[in-house]
Amino acid sequence: MVRATLDVGSDFLDVVLGAEGFFMPLDPLYAGIRDYRVATGFTPLYTMPVEQARVADRETEAEIWDWVKDPEEVFDFEIDGPVGPLTLRVYRPQAENDGPLPVVVYFFGGGWVVGSLDTCEAICRAVASLTPCVVVSVGYRLAPEDPFPAAIDDCYAAVRWVGEHASELGADPARIAVAGDSSGGNLAAVMALMARDKGGPKLSAQVLVYPPTRNDATTQSMKDHVDPMFFNAKSSAWFWDHYLADPADGESPYASPAKADDHSGLPPALLLTAEYCPLFDEGEEYAKLLAGAGVPVEFHPHKDLPHGFLQLSAVLETSRNALRLIADFLRRRLG
Repeated sequence: MVRATLDVGSDFLDVVLGAEGFFMPLDPLYAGIRDYRVATGFTPLYTMPVEQARVADRETEAEIWDWVKDPEEVFDFEIDGPVGPLTLRVYRPQAENDGPLPVVVYFFGGGWVVGSLDTCEAICRAVASLTPCVVVSVGYRLAPEDPFPAAIDDCYAAVRWVGEHASELGADPARIAVAGDSSGGNLAAVMALMARDKGGPKLSAQVLVYPPTRNDATTQSMKDHVDPMFFNAKSSAWFWDHYLADPADGESPYASPAKADDHSGLPPALLLTAEYCPLFDEGEEYAKLLAGAGVPVEFHPHKDLPHGFLQLSAVLETSRNALRLIADFLRRRLG
């Protein structure tokens, strides 16, 4: 894994990303996956009806990993959401003492269209164990049945609930982070903005893993990455088209956090991206926007990898190291 840390006032990111030969060819494991998909006739999600895409996405969810400890307990419960019951799933790690643990509110990926509490199960277990912390995963509503702002309304209701009831989960309400991968990374970034704008709760950190940050990106990475064997520019457009009932909604900073007028006062951020991901340039841009507003940012571009690489942590050491990186950041920021 290649790391580049962007501190406030630093130009290190520009130097590293501009270095010739910084990125290398596709990781051999993913090259093999690509060859297999080509040989077997892989069908991209964006060519499917929504329900079929959801079934296909569930079939690729990561198995529970045996390289991390099992949580002490995992349970679901419901809170009052904006339009009805909202399901949360809690992961309590095996703790060495009975003191309150920090808490991470996690948002699953899937372009706001596919994905579920189950598809992020392995990641949540790993974060809970490695940090350690209580993880609360949010079963937010999906588009197109419930387009923007349904997901952010559900997610903010969950964040507010955790801020008010963390102690009921054995967690510390003064040590809350938000995190997510892909569209879940978008939601985590949006929750940081909403918590600042709407009076809390106070967040100690945000973890954004290959997040989409603007609905109308015309970046070079969006133009370059069109390989149908992986998440690509067409995938991104398909998800945004389903998420936004009205394209004008994409101008809201709560849909496109890069479009916020002000990024100051947000919690310290860890931002991970992948070389072969159409969202790479958006990640770099968002890191710079946060740093320019005085927010401490740690930016880590991962070479050789496509979007979604955390899901291969069972077999890819780089992915396991990325999860260890997330846990290290959370330990430092949550205490």
